[in-house]
Amino acid sequence: MMIVILVIVLNLIKVYSYLLLGYALLSWFPGAYDTWLGRFVCQLVEPILQPFRKLPLQFAGIDFTVFVVMIALNFLSNFLIRLLVG
Repeated sequence: MMIVILVIVLNLIKVYSYLLLGYALLSWFPGAYDTWLGRFVCQLVEPILQPFRKLPLQFAGIDFTVFVVMIALNFLSNFLIRLLVG
């Protein structure tokens, strides 16, 4: 039963990582956040990004918050995989 739960959580982390990537790609297109898809992605992603926005992750006009959250999710998934295997 624990394995099934861990697999579901790992899949959710993967889907959320894709949402973060989509969020980052939306920034390349002017007005993309104002579309229904952009608003939907923002509603899903912003609650997790908000605590990380308090950290100084902006350098030379580039915001690395999404990148840092993706790395944190990667560490979390690796930790869960080690729990699953180990």
